[in-house]
Amino acid sequence: MTDTFKHPDACTDMGEVREGVDATDRELMILLSRRFGYMRAAARIKEARDAVRDEARKQAVVSAAAEDAASRGLPAEAIAEIWDRLVESSIAYELDEWDRLRS
Repeated sequence: MTDTFKHPDACTDMGEVREGVDATDRELMILLSRRFGYMRAAARIKEARDAVRDEARKQAVVSAAAEDAASRGLPAEAIAEIWDRLVESSIAYELDEWDRLRS
């Protein structure tokens, strides 16, 4: 099924806005599924559990998201908070996967 929805600037009522938001949420879920798939791959590849948490990498990912957000005219601080939570959730998931694979 292909989602058809209006570009935000073309929306003229809240129904159209909600359709666009819902379609965008479905797209985000697809992307999150892929991202967490990479976390499963990382858990499989990393030999040591303590290699899962990499604070320098985390900071680089969060900073890159904030910079990208700012370049798009989005609220960089809010995006950085979202990405911080996303990365922390990804780390927790990867740790669970690392443990599961080695139990």
